[in-house]
Amino acid sequence: MTGACLIVNADDFGMSRGITDGIILAHRYGFVTSTSLMVNMPAAEYAISRLAAAPRLSVGVHLNITAGRPILPAQKVATLVDASGGFYSAAAMSRKLWQGRAASAEIEAETAQGPVRLLCSGDLGPDNKEFQLDPQAPSGLDHVVCESTYGNRSRDRLTIAQRRDLLEREVNAALARGGNLVVPVFALERTQELVLDLIRLAQANRIPNVPIFVDSPLASRATSVFARHAAELEDMEGIDICHHPSIHYVEDASESMRLNLLSGAIILAASGMCEAGRIRHHLKHNLHRRESTVLFVGFQAQGSLGRVILDGASRVRISGEEISVRAQIRQIDSYSAHADQTELLKWIAARAPIAGSLFLSHGESEAIAALSALVAAQAGAPGVIAPRLGESFALTPGAGAKRLRTARMDVASALGSDWQNDYASFVANLKHELKHFRSDADRRRAIAEMRRILAQADPAP
Repeated sequence: MTGACLIVNADDFGMSRGITDGIILAHRYGFVTSTSLMVNMPAAEYAISRLAAAPRLSVGVHLNITAGRPILPAQKVATLVDASGGFYSAAAMSRKLWQGRAASAEIEAETAQGPVRLLCSGDLGPDNKEFQLDPQAPSGLDHVVCESTYGNRSRDRLTIAQRRDLLEREVNAALARGGNLVVPVFALERTQELVLDLIRLAQANRIPNVPIFVDSPLASRATSVFARHAAELEDMEGIDICHHPSIHYVEDASESMRLNLLSGAIILAASGMCEAGRIRHHLKHNLHRRESTVLFVGFQAQGSLGRVILDGASRVRISGEEISVRAQIRQIDSYSAHADQTELLKWIAARAPIAGSLFLSHGESEAIAALSALVAAQAGAPGVIAPRLGESFALTPGAGAKRLRTARMDVASALGSDWQNDYASFVANLKHELKHFRSDADRRRAIAEMRRILAQADPAP
């Protein structure tokens, strides 16, 4: 695969060891010769410097910021790239990063048929987003890869001030119940947006003076990067989100566990979908408390613990324990990192003409299908492709993409909710459901029937 370029949307995960290690292995084993990092402004410095420090490794990263709003000031990017000693530009390939929530990556590659221009949207982000300008990108491309997270959903149009009003109401209602307000957050950008808005509300005496904890070492490190680049970000207005007295950053695991003894605090913890991180033990200690509130502020994918809770589960299984859900479950979707259906259609239309194909990715099947139908109905629309896992395509200038390899049907069933989610729900609710039987004899007969059905299953080869 000589000359292959790896495009990494490293925005929410730009500082994680898993993502950077994956890039390093891809280069070490020759799968790719060049990597384009799609990151937002504060994450770029950390992500690039971490990859540059990889021993005995040449990682091909070339940041060309001659168009669009720079991800970092030109001087800073040049310093990062040139000082590393291990960065180079892949032959016959150029890249530009454009403003989005994550960067949109424009790639031009020489082929036997001529140059091909490809644009990958990254996480576009909604309009009226704190820290950044609205998404920008070029037009007149051969192929476009666009996210579709909210391809089947439009949100209310809210200004940043209106969104802050909504947060104020949720915080005051939660604290009035007397318990903790637990907020699952993504470490990069979502945490910093919430911290900024909570500081503003606290300074204006619009919310009670209660301790606000950011319980994520990764989020704490990300916040320090934001603070260093505060002068380059919008909406900061001189607020120091890293050292404000209203915010307490929790590093030590033992300190994190002591938060379980509190009541009436605001706790922001990663991960945003509740699949890992310290948020799980905060949920474990707060979900069963009627006075507590869990506030979701980000997208919850099918099969994630966050989605299970948001969909109304009465019991969940966390770290092997069955936890009853008695807390108030709330949601604010205006803090989303993703453009909604209306904004996606607007962004796609602004890329016209697209001479080849439009790939819709990063979305659940219903979202992709809805967005695909709306795009296809527009005059002059490009061919729309919803790629499936394992498919590969040949991209040529001025023509639709040609599929070279079909999807891997053996892994299709692993996407979204699967039998393991069903099992977790079944086990979490089994004891409660058995109590509905009138007698122990009825319960034993039900258990025996379940065992009989399981015994009839053919053993796996």
